[in-house]
Amino acid sequence: MAVDINWSLLRSEAKKAMERAYAPYSKFPVGAAALVDDGRIVSGCNVENASYGITLCAECGLISELIKSGGGRLVAFTCTGEQDDRLMPCGRCRQLLQEHAAAELLIDHAAGIKTLNEIFPYAFDRTDLV
Repeated sequence: MAVDINWSLLRSEAKKAMERAYAPYSKFPVGAAALVDDGRIVSGCNVENASYGITLCAECGLISELIKSGGGRLVAFTCTGEQDDRLMPCGRCRQLLQEHAAAELLIDHAAGIKTLNEIFPYAFDRTDLV
């Protein structure tokens, strides 16, 4: 897939989402943004809860926005915290991303751009349900 990724724009959109996060307990706001295969950018922020266990990661909001705005496949993804650091999705969020990823979803990481397959090999997917 030959797509030009504007990583600066994606990081900026993730930062805007992070500024809307609801993180009164951890004080760790997170924002995520992704490029969809049709050119849209979707984003999300974390939403905490006093019970912690039902806290929603930023990727949850991003996937909800993806589906609400018409679906599609994610081509490129970035996630950030307050220090403009690039954060790696947790295991649950890697699974969420995998379900909606294009063939080679690119993940923005401090160590460089990685594919989702590199950071989440042997992912559980619909073929495992057959």
